Amino acid sequence: MKRLPWFPGLRGRCEGRAALGAALLAVPLLLALAGPWIAGLTGGPGPRAASFTLGGGHWLGTDFTGRDVRQQILLGGRSVVLVALSATALGYLVSVPLGLAAALTHRTWLDDLLMRPLDVVLAVPSLLLLLLVAALFEPGAAGLALLVAAVNVPDTTRMVRAAATEAAARPAVEALRMQGETWWRIAVGYVGRSTLRTLTADAGLRLTGALYLVATAAFLGVGVAPDAADWAVMVDRNRTGLFVQPWAVVAPALLIVALSMGSNLLFDAALARKGTNHADAADRREN
Repeated sequence: MKRLPWFPGLRGRCEGRAALGAALLAVPLLLALAGPWIAGLTGGPGPRAASFTLGGGHWLGTDFTGRDVRQQILLGGRSVVLVALSATALGYLVSVPLGLAAALTHRTWLDDLLMRPLDVVLAVPSLLLLLLVAALFEPGAAGLALLVAAVNVPDTTRMVRAAATEAAARPAVEALRMQGETWWRIAVGYVGRSTLRTLTADAGLRLTGALYLVATAAFLGVGVAPDAADWAVMVDRNRTGLFVQPWAVVAPALLIVALSMGSNLLFDAALARKGTNHADAADRREN
């Protein structure tokens, strides 16, 4: 039985989604990585102008203090983008081993030892935990990335544990144990690979959540200075003049949205493409 006739259209939609996601993601990433270099290469637009004005070499106008919005956008992406990406990667770096260990252990006490402390952290709202820790010391960009990663670890670990528990209960895992395979080969080679689809689907959500926390922390002055060149700070700092000079708010907000949407579109396209590849493999086995 062939199911191929409807796959070409699905593949086309996947490719279109991937192209759109890559285009959306490329803009904020390029500005975050190369923006400071471009800003230094082009130089500043000159002395500060009046608040919320256009013209005079200010292509996107000025902010409420008279600083050039274009220059602020070029300089302000690195803190938001790199902190959110670093926090997401660090969260998975901690959560995946914890979730796999909890799912594969046969010792209840070890499972409780790994998961119950995370349940305590999970009971505290993420933003409140961020503010409580920030009240004790002033985190920089690296500290903010660690804080955001830490508050995401409980949720991510429970997700990894749930996906890995289902994979660990399959007969294939018992067969691997009977063959004398190592824990590493079972955990990473089979169970870990079996959870990749779930992790891929979750990654876009975690990155969006990290962006939300980083931006909210920036609004509240955690991790960045109140006058810093930062996209999230720009949105908060200039919102009072939204209807006078919208670009100071709209431009950085659109870049944050593009980063979130682009990453989710790419992850969705990767999931759909993997699904069609599995279906093609099934068709070849049937034929």
